[in-house]
Amino acid sequence: MRRLFLVVFLFITLSAQAQIPTPRQQFPGLFEAVQSSTIFPDNKTFVDATPKKDPAEIMKAYNEQKDKSGFDLKAFVLANFEIPVAHNNFQTDVGAGIRKHIDTLWQVLQRRPDEAKPFSSTLALPNPYIVPGGRFREIYYWDSYFTMLGLLESHQTKVIHNMVENFAYLIDKYGFIPNGNRSYYLTRSQPPFFAMMVNLLAKIEGEKVLVHFRPQLIKEYEYWMQGSMAVKSGDAAHRVVRLNDGTVLNRYWDESDQPREESYIKDVDAAKESTQPAAQFYQNIRAAAASGWDFSTRWFDASGKLPTIQTTDLIPVDLNCLMYNMELTIARSLNQIQNAKLAKMYRYRAARRKEAILKYCWNPKTGWFDDYNWKLKQQSPIETLAGEFPLEFKIASDEQARLVADGLKNNFLKPGGLVTTQNFSGQQWDAPNGWAPLQYMAIDGLEKYNYNALAKEIATRWLKLNIRVFRQTGKLLEKYNVVDTQLTAGGGEYPLQDGFGWTNGVLLHLVNRYHIDTEQLEKAPAEVRN
Repeated sequence: MRRLFLVVFLFITLSAQAQIPTPRQQFPGLFEAVQSSTIFPDNKTFVDATPKKDPAEIMKAYNEQKDKSGFDLKAFVLANFEIPVAHNNFQTDVGAGIRKHIDTLWQVLQRRPDEAKPFSSTLALPNPYIVPGGRFREIYYWDSYFTMLGLLESHQTKVIHNMVENFAYLIDKYGFIPNGNRSYYLTRSQPPFFAMMVNLLAKIEGEKVLVHFRPQLIKEYEYWMQGSMAVKSGDAAHRVVRLNDGTVLNRYWDESDQPREESYIKDVDAAKESTQPAAQFYQNIRAAAASGWDFSTRWFDASGKLPTIQTTDLIPVDLNCLMYNMELTIARSLNQIQNAKLAKMYRYRAARRKEAILKYCWNPKTGWFDDYNWKLKQQSPIETLAGEFPLEFKIASDEQARLVADGLKNNFLKPGGLVTTQNFSGQQWDAPNGWAPLQYMAIDGLEKYNYNALAKEIATRWLKLNIRVFRQTGKLLEKYNVVDTQLTAGGGEYPLQDGFGWTNGVLLHLVNRYHIDTEQLEKAPAEVRN
């Protein structure tokens, strides 16, 4: 019966994906021509554009005109598509303070329920939601949890509820939560924070929330565990890996082996530099995008170069911590309806996963939690802030937590907060950059093991940097240079974005958590005491 359920689940999921064509599928030839041109500096612009008429009609006109003398591709696109407008003209009053700035930004970044537009790449959502900002005009999965932390501090609990309902809607409709609500994201998800969102909402509205969202929690879990019943030892299927001892853990995966439509030309060019078959390279690139860490030497081989990307060979420690939390959350939801037998099964799965994380990801030589390369049967040599996640979910022992705290303090803590890795590669999820969600997960995890002084010091340094940049520019940014706080963060496939949902959320949460006077913060000396 269970195997039948998984087959039906897979059929429904793939059918939902197949029914919604992406821009490349709708506009073959035209898509490649536009993305390979310089009409739009950012490949994401065209895939977010809305066709003004039926794609078949547009393609007929394109094929009739494209080879004629004087054909103007840009004019053709502008005549046939509504080009998305950048919402970056918001001007703040810096003197009014950062809290006022963020409260106003929630209104700027909020989107009304989507109107279902024919042939658009937007996956319409039924409730209002918050977007990150900048080029990110849609809801993003893992970003949203950290945005919700700030919405809670701003007493915007209705918005939080609406966003969780939107994610439940996506699970019901597509079988999982896509990277974002776009058709070209329907082949992958992102770090599974839905259980974290449900737990956050339960703190606001009560345990009934766990019962209400139990079907979606289980459905998302089945998506992540797809293929687990059939995969053989030493092999992988979709998002699951079965190790030689029979242990099943998760990895990041994308069902497509084509260039990402929103970064088409970059992927095509990068593939030319790789020795991997193009399909394998594209799948690894896409899997890294599913991780949210696009890109980082975390996913590369020892050379530290993008063409060697091997995301699908790795069992990420942070992903499996999130899966552990998902299993425990489902068990709690089942307890609410007195289904003790099924709750016990999910707790057992969580316990097995915890054992596996400690066995395969803990490195006693370095005192750090690493990703595990299931093909090479060894831990990754790259230490990253993903190693902090076992503290957040109370997986680490007290001694392991002590060693991780020492590692954070000695290796990752910089003048502006925690650096993502110690590699200066030019990739945005490496040094010298720091990111709001990773600051929060480290701080929250440290406090769970009573490393309160270190947690507060990380928060203070991060907030000091955020607020200084805000006072200079009137903006809160996607990422920050935490090594040299006078320089702007760099790396990545696009210019630095402002807005910015998760930065706003984490900042508000930390300011309130530590009762920090933002006016005095810049004058405070930075020091670490433990």
